[in-house]
This record gives sequence, C-alpha cells and structure tokens, in this order.
Amino acid sequence: MAQKKILEEAPSYELKEIRLPKKLVFPYAGAANGVDHSALPLFGFEPALSTEAPVKPLSSKLYLVPTPVRFEGEELEPQIQPKPSPLSDLPELEQWVSRFVVSVIEVWSGKRAAMQLARWTHRNIFDGVVKASGAKRALPKIRNIYISQPIDGVGEVTVTLRYDERVRSLVMRFEGVDKRWLCTELSLI
Repeated sequence: MAQKKILEEAPSYELKEIRLPKKLVFPYAGAANGVDHSALPLFGFEPALSTEAPVKPLSSKLYLVPTPVRFEGEELEPQIQPKPSPLSDLPELEQWVSRFVVSVIEVWSGKRAAMQLARWTHRNIFDGVVKASGAKRALPKIRNIYISQPIDGVGEVTVTLRYDERVRSLVMRFEGVDKRWLCTELSLI
C-alpha cells in the first residue's frame, strides 16, 4: 500500500522525441576529396551528398589558440593571458632557432647563465633547462637543423647534435605568443 502511494506521488517524466534538422551538412564528404562516404547514411547524412562538390573552409590557414595558463591551481586573469601572434609579427624563425639552440647548448655545458633563456621558454621548460644546467661538459657539434611550421605561429624543430661518436636529437616546439617565440617543448633524445 505504501509503495503504491509513493509511485502515485512520484513525478512523471515525459519523453520528447529529438528531431534532427532535415538536411545535415557534411562539407568534406564530396567525391572531389576522395572520402569514403559509404557510412554517411548511418550517421544521418544523405547519400546524395557524396556527389556534391566539397565546401571550402572559411580560412586556408590553421591558427594557434592557446589554452588558458594554469600553474599549481592558479588561474591568470584574461587580460594577462598569453595572446597568439601571427607569423608576420614574429622574428624570422630560422635565425632565431639557431641562436636559441646555441644558447641552450651553452647553458647545458655551463658556459651561459640559464636566466638568459627565461623570457623565451615556458616556465616548465625553463625549470628543466635549469636542472640540466652544467650537466654536459662537452660542447656538441650542430649537424643539422630541421624546421617545420604546421600552422601559422608554430614552429617544430629537430636538431641533430654530435657528441664525440654519438649523435643525438634535440626536439623543440616554438609558439608565437605576445609577438615573440616561446619554447613550449624541449627534449634531448
């Protein structure tokens, strides 16, 4: 009897039917892109879309959108958050990278103060450079520097270094932030 009363007093929920738009747009399913479109009907897209020409994106370039900076639970105010910079506002990457690589090697060998790299490195990367400061006494020879720019304002760099008979790679990522290059990844492999 008590159970029946509880069920009668419980609120009833009405399930509503979810309606999808009549025509969904899947812009890159066109035959011109060579995309396999056999699964489109499974996801609610019309098979007729496979014969349509692809829709061009609004912009032909990808841009960096930095995530908010958080250190040990603190958040920075939006006014002082780093702002991405386009390639036109940044120094030339090739010259800048070669100077930065030489500086990092000199810090590792103890011939340069690590503080000189603080402005151009992310806080976490700077801590790693400081810990490795003076750890390597021998200066390597820089063999090659390879630079790629996957998106506007981002540079990915691989440097091959020769320590006596051993060849190692230094991998770095630079992001254009506040009109300067900022090293956000640095690893010696």
